Amino acid sequence: TVDNVLDGDVVEYSYDGGETWTTNLDQYKDVTETTIKVRVTNANYDPSPVELEGTVKITPKPVTVTANSYNKAYGATDPEFTATVEANISNNIAPQNPVRIEKLFAEVGDHVKAGQLLVKMDETNLKQTKIQLDNQELEFKRIDELYKVGGASKSAWDAQKTQLDVSRATYKNLQENTQLLSPITGIVTARNYDSGDMYSGGSPIFTVEQIRPVKLLINVSESLFTKVKKGKDVDIRLDVYGDEVFKGKVSLVYPTIDPNTRTFPVEIKIDNNDERVRPGMFARVTIGFGTQNHVVAPDLAIVKQSGAGDRYIYVYKDGKVYYEKVELGRRMGNKYEVISGVNSGDQVVISGQSRLNNGMEVEIEK
Repeated sequence: TVDNVLDGDVVEYSYDGGETWTTNLDQYKDVTETTIKVRVTNANYDPSPVELEGTVKITPKPVTVTANSYNKAYGATDPEFTATVEANISNNIAPQNPVRIEKLFAEVGDHVKAGQLLVKMDETNLKQTKIQLDNQELEFKRIDELYKVGGASKSAWDAQKTQLDVSRATYKNLQENTQLLSPITGIVTARNYDSGDMYSGGSPIFTVEQIRPVKLLINVSESLFTKVKKGKDVDIRLDVYGDEVFKGKVSLVYPTIDPNTRTFPVEIKIDNNDERVRPGMFARVTIGFGTQNHVVAPDLAIVKQSGAGDRYIYVYKDGKVYYEKVELGRRMGNKYEVISGVNSGDQVVISGQSRLNNGMEVEIEK
């Protein structure tokens, strides 16, 4: 502020102690406070203009920010986790070696029982092995009779018995890989070949999944590790069914915590007797942990530190703002749960943070 300046006077400022003069103060728009020289040339009242020189302080107008007191104490609702529904068991049906498919006995969507025939493969190798096995059974029977009367050595008997056992195992394996049975009771969810195709060893012929029950896998914060127990009841909502609630139970709690995410996996199962819940559906899981009192802050108040994962909030107090590190919990719409760092009732800055420094004086925009 320069006193006694009349209309028409020219006010100039020097940044370098009087070497150069300018009428532009933009250089000092972000300066908190400084001292420069100023001179006034009176051009209207003296035919020989007089220069008046002095020193003034520049105090920029405080930064204007928007703040509010949204962060009120609240009773924390039960945390929500998201997951994709998975089959309880998933089996790929395929033979051990490439062979031609003779006939398929199921289709996608069919319900099958454990032990039900699904695929019949070409039987050529099976028939050849059966002939060889029958011959070895006869050979062993002969040498066994001779051995009993002393007509064959123990080593010859052992060799024939070993050969017979190998042939029996080979035949049994071929049986299992010629007539493919479902190992579980479930539903056929994929078919990748037709009857008459040559199985190439890539994709399975069928995929059979057990969907009674189904399961979900969620990642839970380590802070809840001591609270999650096997058998705990949970509520599940599926996007496809809106707000309808399905009941589930914690079936498995993993014993270790991931050091990168600070979470641990929890498996949840739904009985699904009516089979309405299908693998691939998007689910939201709510686990009841009782009530906790935390505060909430608008998402606009959260500032992320560059080059780090830390989060901060500017808190307004007595005309200044202060940089407070916070620990965030869940996001709830346009607000965040704040576990620590700010107190209930604090005024937090929600706009203009990019121009702020810790301890800076500010004005609140009404």
